[in-house]
Amino acid sequence: QVQLVESGGGLVQAGGSLRLSCAGSGIIFSIYNMGWYRQAPGEQRELVAVITSGGITNYVDSGKGRFTISRDNAKNMVYLHMNSLKPEDTAVYYCNAKSSWSNEFDFWGQGTQVTVSS
Repeated sequence: QVQLVESGGGLVQAGGSLRLSCAGSGIIFSIYNMGWYRQAPGEQRELVAVITSGGITNYVDSGKGRFTISRDNAKNMVYLHMNSLKPEDTAVYYCNAKSSWSNEFDFWGQGTQVTVSS
């Protein structure tokens, strides 16, 4: 019933930009905190950006000034705009939804590949 579907990944040159999209269904989207995580081969999954149900944002240190997370509750969408991309940004990027009122609910998308060439 609950689905998060990422799109927008691909191959981009260093210094370029990319916008990732996540479409949610099966939840009351506006009351969830939304986030983007990434996982590179052989690495731990790390939090890249979050936006709360109230619109508060936070970013991984390496993404500050380069990444912007946003949401459109009317469309059940969350976005991650990435610019000035670096090869170190190469990873599978995952969309995440967490209930804002508790830690009970935690949903994940299937991931979308971002590859930044040097």
